[in-house]
Amino acid sequence: MSTSESGKSEPVTIRILDREYTVGVSEVERASLTAAARMLDTRMRELRGTNKMVSPDRLAVLTALNLAHELQQLRDDAGSHDGDAFRLLDEANAKLDALLPATS
Repeated sequence: MSTSESGKSEPVTIRILDREYTVGVSEVERASLTAAARMLDTRMRELRGTNKMVSPDRLAVLTALNLAHELQQLRDDAGSHDGDAFRLLDEANAKLDALLPATS
């Protein structure tokens, strides 16, 4: 939902929990935004389940919290993989250094 210098913001209507929202996005971002809206709608409907009386505000906050938690877990996992890659590179460098004759 950011507007880049190369793309004009155009209004797009999305539907979440049977409510329509109009948002401005560039043509490049349109498909991504509609996919995100579908995912959000699905997640909110799953969380609501059969309890139609739950407040939409509460439902939105709980869904946002769940999505933020999942994002944080992905970031944490990616960070640990970066550390693994650096460790492997360090080990490979140490092995190469051991194979090369020392120059003095």
